[in-house]
Amino acid sequence: MKLVLKPPFERLWAGRDAFVEVEALKGQVYRELEGRRTLRTEVNGEGFFVKIHRGIGWGEIVKNLITAKAPVLGAGQEWAAIQRLHEAGVPTMTAVAFGERGSNPASQHSFIVTEELAPTISLEDFCVDWPRNPPPARLKWALIDEVARMTGTMHRAGVNHRDCYICHFLLHTARPVTADDFKLSLIDLHRAQTRTATPRRWRDKDLAGLYFSALNIGLTRRDKLRFLKAYFRQPLRQVLKDESTLLSWLEQKAARLLSRYERKYAGGGEA
Repeated sequence: MKLVLKPPFERLWAGRDAFVEVEALKGQVYRELEGRRTLRTEVNGEGFFVKIHRGIGWGEIVKNLITAKAPVLGAGQEWAAIQRLHEAGVPTMTAVAFGERGSNPASQHSFIVTEELAPTISLEDFCVDWPRNPPPARLKWALIDEVARMTGTMHRAGVNHRDCYICHFLLHTARPVTADDFKLSLIDLHRAQTRTATPRRWRDKDLAGLYFSALNIGLTRRDKLRFLKAYFRQPLRQVLKDESTLLSWLEQKAARLLSRYERKYAGGGEA
């Protein structure tokens, strides 16, 4: 069994079964699946997000493996990713409680509690009106540079996100957002994988997801080149030479993702 408790849960759950206590937490439920529950709760007026994993069963594990998908077995993946990102200097969530018990991956019980990041707005929502009302150029370029820096640092630290979309970059709004003063935090790491080094395949999948999610916010070719230069930390001429195969694949992959998205939500379905 693994158990890490920090304030305020270190005190609240002292001498108690943390796995029973976490299941008793009340609040707004954001996701309720057979094997996973996500909710927001408050303790002493402070907000926290709670993810509880109860095992997905061997059937689901086998189905994932047959389709070449890496199954999410518990909260340990998010815990490990958060710790690695903090070490690498990528702003992300702060975990204040983590527990894992049971050796059977199909029925393992685990949880993670993170501090709420508020007030914030997702980068997707912040940018949604850019095609009609372009932002100041310096702010747009600063945000592009920071997303590239965070994503590149994440990958160089051995973490790949697997849901790397602009909606998972939160922009802090406690003070006015300007090109010289803003903060982004990366969230939703429950599918993230942590290794010594990020395999190119998984790096490229993250980049494709990020590119796809930014297709409709009015970015120019110059903006995209700016991202590449900041992500690879190389002169642009060198990037275009060394990564030509990747850049061609990204265009094709993003087009396929967009086509799949449009088919899925054709007829008025909500995203």
